[in-house]
Amino acid sequence: MKNNMNNTGLFYQNLGKLFYAVAAIDGTVEHIEIETLKQIVTVEWRTEKEASMIMDMFDWLHKDQEYDANTCFKSFLNYMASHKALFTASRKALILKTARTIAHSFSKHNKSELILLAQLNLALK
Repeated sequence: MKNNMNNTGLFYQNLGKLFYAVAAIDGTVEHIEIETLKQIVTVEWRTEKEASMIMDMFDWLHKDQEYDANTCFKSFLNYMASHKALFTASRKALILKTARTIAHSFSKHNKSELILLAQLNLALK
């Protein structure tokens, strides 16, 4: 049971990495992107604990600022490749919806966000 809980925690931590990558890919994490993420994870993700794990990782990465967006994105892709069973069709759709919403919240997408979203879309197929 503990191993399952660790896998669950790692899953949501890696989502935090992904969503940080989406917000930070253009070099700046805007306040509206943080607020948008808080809102969508609170509304769309199943439990408060899940939303909290996602936000905790995002906030830590944002405050620490030692990890760039590309590193976080690659880390997420590596995690996803190693844990394919966790990525159901409904989770993939929600991940993509969340990432798109974050990217759209400030400046309605820029080139770096569009490239990252395209890469994510391909990886989730």
